[in-house]
Amino acid sequence: MMKISIIGSGYVGLVTGVCLSDFGWQVTCVDQNEEIIHKLNQGIAPIYEPGLDDLLLKNLYNKRISFTTDIKQSVMDADIIFIAVGTPQNNDGSANLTNVFEVAHQIGHFMNSKKIIVDKSTVPVGTGQLVKKIIREELEARELNLDYDMVSNPEFLRQGSAIYDFTHADRVVIGAESQEAIDAMKEVYRVLFINETPFLIVNIETAEMVKYASNAFLATKISFINELTELCEKTGANIQQVATGMGMDGRIGSKFLHAGPGYGGSCFPKDTKALLHIGNQQQCNLGIIKATIEANEKQKHRMVEIIAQAMGSLNGKRIGVLGLAFKNNTDDMREAPSLDILNELALQGTQFRVYDPKAMQNAKKLFHAGQIPIIKYCDDEYDASLDMDAIILMTEWNQFRSLNLDHIKKNMRGNYFFDFRNIYSKEIMVQKGFQYYCVGRS
Repeated sequence: MMKISIIGSGYVGLVTGVCLSDFGWQVTCVDQNEEIIHKLNQGIAPIYEPGLDDLLLKNLYNKRISFTTDIKQSVMDADIIFIAVGTPQNNDGSANLTNVFEVAHQIGHFMNSKKIIVDKSTVPVGTGQLVKKIIREELEARELNLDYDMVSNPEFLRQGSAIYDFTHADRVVIGAESQEAIDAMKEVYRVLFINETPFLIVNIETAEMVKYASNAFLATKISFINELTELCEKTGANIQQVATGMGMDGRIGSKFLHAGPGYGGSCFPKDTKALLHIGNQQQCNLGIIKATIEANEKQKHRMVEIIAQAMGSLNGKRIGVLGLAFKNNTDDMREAPSLDILNELALQGTQFRVYDPKAMQNAKKLFHAGQIPIIKYCDDEYDASLDMDAIILMTEWNQFRSLNLDHIKKNMRGNYFFDFRNIYSKEIMVQKGFQYYCVGRS
């Protein structure tokens, strides 16, 4: 049986490792963070993802997955090595490939037999060839002539449903240069292959581009529908019904047409900017991508304008915030719209009580660093409404869909309710005594 090592035990690496071990493979996940590795070996995941904890414990119990900081042994033991390290954004918008290249050096330094190297990280087109070159140079320095194959196998996981997305994939994209590598990857994903999941076999460069193009297109759909919200408000149209009508067209589809305060997370903001940077490097004008990024920034700022226009001066105002993560079912605060919106409100003198079911710890780190004036990190949504002038419903957690509105209203000293996820009916909210504002509905 092939042995698999996954270098990087963050979001992508951990989900990949746990799911592949559940497919029956012997998987070792590697990370340099000793605390994370120690917790993972105890069955404690460092991230919140529905279903992840149960799958982790199951495969630890069955001894199909293990976690280590020993990259040397992991490289030597593996037949297939996945690179799943972070590619954070540089100041110019480009992807920082330091982690990827460092792993490539280590693979070349420690490998002792033929390997298949699989890039799971999101990387610019051409990175696979650079990784291949680094490994070759390391082998030459060791005076070894070992064979290896390079593969690009991008992930398409949605935070909050990553386990389902991995085990019920829309497609598996494999960018490879040899039939042997293709066959090995089909064997790795044999559970999906047997279930007739579509497999797209392309070259490495195409696979790398598929990832960026997919995320950029989804971000564009979000920015497009968000850009229509102001127009709908001014013309009397209903953005939700507009989106429903659009989504009924099979050429468009209904997904990613939900108006809100803007997109966030670890992928869309970073990948759109990286793709724009790649285009600039190649002297290609990616005008739609640029507009997507600009529209998203504008939408976050517009949420602040809606609040300011409704409430007047924000100096000294107190606002309760329901939801901080960039979307529901995740604890991820990276590039969350709440960060920019609360920061801009804070500059105008606003103070906050905040609550999120899963993202509080991550939020505390970011808010403390940014000096956002938090009155209290609350235990629940009702605590967050206490003595507040206004409420912002920022993230569409299911528990916020059935709020005890009478309780909320009684707790507040004001009556402004800003529903940035369009969860509630304006008629009902007005009947309850709220001054109600939403997005794209007049």
